[in-house]
Amino acid sequence: MSSACLCIGEAVKVILMDTSHNPSSRRFTSRLVISISVIFFANSLASALGQEKEVQNPLTGDPAAIKEGASLFRANCSPCHGLNASGGGRGPDLRTGDWVHGGSDAAIFRTINDGVPGTEMPANPFEDSEIWALVAFLRSVSSGAKTPVSGDAARGERLYWGKSNCAQCHMVKGRGGRLGPDLTRVGAARSVAYLIESIREPSKDLSLGMTDPNNHYVYPLEYETVTAVLADGQRIVGVAKNEDAYSLQLLGQDQELHLFLKKDLREVLHERRSLMPAYTEAVLSDADLRDLLAYLTGFRGEQK
Repeated sequence: MSSACLCIGEAVKVILMDTSHNPSSRRFTSRLVISISVIFFANSLASALGQEKEVQNPLTGDPAAIKEGASLFRANCSPCHGLNASGGGRGPDLRTGDWVHGGSDAAIFRTINDGVPGTEMPANPFEDSEIWALVAFLRSVSSGAKTPVSGDAARGERLYWGKSNCAQCHMVKGRGGRLGPDLTRVGAARSVAYLIESIREPSKDLSLGMTDPNNHYVYPLEYETVTAVLADGQRIVGVAKNEDAYSLQLLGQDQELHLFLKKDLREVLHERRSLMPAYTEAVLSDADLRDLLAYLTGFRGEQK
């Protein structure tokens, strides 16, 4: 018998003892406690049945729902996940069937509805029927299986922490540099195509810094090159962690945070380029790139 059931039994005894000198009160109290017990067991049974069988999408395979879901996706989800759910600059490829936060219909519904704390996935104010239409669309474009990257992940690990110098700027699980984006869950958050472009042409599409996706009053800063020119002409180059009309917080290439009042600076220069060098084929061969990708796509944020 569960501890909750035992607690109810003990409560019955106490209440009956307290009303033992008043038969009328005792009869009423007994009926009340029995009613509470029935409600408790009914709720427990419903909860148990709910755990055994999660809610299924009532619109699965419905052509009209899939069409509606595709329209909703293009209008609301494609800026992060790409027009065809193939992944983009801020969201992963959703066609692989590899769902980090749960792959059941109910889990995908919760992800869309509630968002994912600690990521760029926000909560969404859709109607339930619209979310089910989105789930139906995603199922229609899913291959059902993740295609692994053809490469040697062990060799990619050695490249990452060795000659590629990735770890000088990028952190994984608290280890590495802070100048570039944290890559702890990059395999879950970014498509392979986006990773290739970010390595080969890092200045083509600058990454955004992480912010609360549900806070619409903060615009995330990009990982562009920022130079603070001091009054004596000294230049400190890095990425802005925060900036307003009066101050600048700059993470320099020395991995130190520099705090400035703009009135004390000669100039603040913004350049639409990444501090990360372009890893062309002359620097990183296609074989090396495949190995590095095999390693990076394993960064999914899970605790090991």
